[in-house]
Amino acid sequence: MSAPAVKPSSSTLRVVEWDELPDSVRQIPEGYNPIAEGILMAHQVDWLRIQAQIKLCEKGRRTGITFAEALDSVITAASRKSAGGMDIFYVGDTKEKGLEFIGYCAKFSRVIAEAQASGASQIEEFLFEDQDESGNTRQINAYRIRYASGFKIVALSSNPANLRGLQGKVIIDEAAFHRDVSAVLDAATALLIWGGRIVIISTHNGKSNAFNQMVNDIRDQRYGDAAQVYRATFDDAVANGLFERVCFMKGEPATPEGKEAWYRKIRNAYGPRKAQMREELDAVPRDGNGVCIPGVWIEDAMRPARPVLRLALPDDFTQQPVYRRDAYVEEWITRNLAPVVTQLNPDLRHFLGMDYARHRDFSIVCPMSVDQARHRDVPFVIEMHRVPARQQKLVLFYTLRGLPRFIGAALDASGNGETLAEETADEFGHNRIQQVKLSRAWYGAWMPKFVGLFEDSTITIPQDDNLQQDVRGIELVDGIPMIVKARSQDLKDPDLYRHGDFAGAGVLAHFATLEVASGPVSAKSRRPRAASRITQGYA
Repeated sequence: MSAPAVKPSSSTLRVVEWDELPDSVRQIPEGYNPIAEGILMAHQVDWLRIQAQIKLCEKGRRTGITFAEALDSVITAASRKSAGGMDIFYVGDTKEKGLEFIGYCAKFSRVIAEAQASGASQIEEFLFEDQDESGNTRQINAYRIRYASGFKIVALSSNPANLRGLQGKVIIDEAAFHRDVSAVLDAATALLIWGGRIVIISTHNGKSNAFNQMVNDIRDQRYGDAAQVYRATFDDAVANGLFERVCFMKGEPATPEGKEAWYRKIRNAYGPRKAQMREELDAVPRDGNGVCIPGVWIEDAMRPARPVLRLALPDDFTQQPVYRRDAYVEEWITRNLAPVVTQLNPDLRHFLGMDYARHRDFSIVCPMSVDQARHRDVPFVIEMHRVPARQQKLVLFYTLRGLPRFIGAALDASGNGETLAEETADEFGHNRIQQVKLSRAWYGAWMPKFVGLFEDSTITIPQDDNLQQDVRGIELVDGIPMIVKARSQDLKDPDLYRHGDFAGAGVLAHFATLEVASGPVSAKSRRPRAASRITQGYA
């Protein structure tokens, strides 16, 4: 039998600082002892007691299963081989999940493994050498904690090509949302050849997803006694003290009135999307395929240091005189937008998509360049909330005039967006500005092409949690990818809510790259020389 194909590099790139860890880790109170009596909830204890070679948990959100698994991983990695110690490999669906998991392990290690003396709470970032079955290699970023036992916990930032090469316990988190769910699960079961253990944790992602099929196969005894399924719903966690632990972490008192309001808020946040609520909270998979774009595809497309420019105005902004409103937005353009536009690559052809909103949702402006290899690139994004149509036009027109080698744009002409789309076409040419009436048929024709950009790794976008949330909002409805998710809380401003807004602008921009005719740039649409001239011709 050949040696495993995947071997981690021994070189440490750097030590991860505590303030780099997610808030969920840093907010754990000092002195928190995860092994103290009564700290873990009953369902977490029941989960950790399962000793099957393959253990699978279908869970609701916020149930604490991954949190408990981090505790078990520390105990396992810190133990000698004779006591059941082994290496732990965590494979999440996003880089952030891996950093959160390794952060939990570092926090727990301070208590469990006496890390102050052994140094086991130190998180190292290193390059993990990955090799697929064809012999092709790549290096992916990974995080690890090493213990005096000789074992380690490794959190991988993306899916390894060959899970079969990992020896020890492998944890696959949010398995239903991985790039190739079937391949991941098939490779995981092959780990048993090496005497390892497999832990599979996930919320559901549709009845036809391979994760749900594996749940049913285990329940039907197709894996014999080697596998066991455990179910943990949101209500299970609430009954076992989830609200009280949330309050403990926040340092707030837990009251019956507060618990009821908290519970209702979480349930009501799904609005009419009852099937989604049952899937995400009650572990009941929906009909259909669920989310179209796995989180790992979006992670692969994201690039840091690309701005998301945000203009959010108060409700009483419209009470200001027109000249003051214009002046305020002109100043915002000069300070925020102009420096970004001037840095665009002058050699690339540029397009644009805009999803219009006036009050409830975000207006999103999404420029998109296309290079010689037909790769789509989003260099920056503009988000506008509660911005009057006149001031939105200032921002849009300045952007269009500033795009190098501007070819054309596609604008949402549904509802209130029709007027702005028509005025933009009058200004820049009706052959350049596509006025799109969004409909089910239009989504059916064009959204699969936009989804395909992520699947084929032919698009790059800014690294931003809200943009990721918007793209994840694309779901299959009777076979058609559409933006149908209930409004979700904006991560930059918790008082605001989103409705897949960037996804709408992105698909419009991609539509423009395929459908808008090219031609010479008119004098009207040439790049602006100074931000002070942006209002010319707009009155």
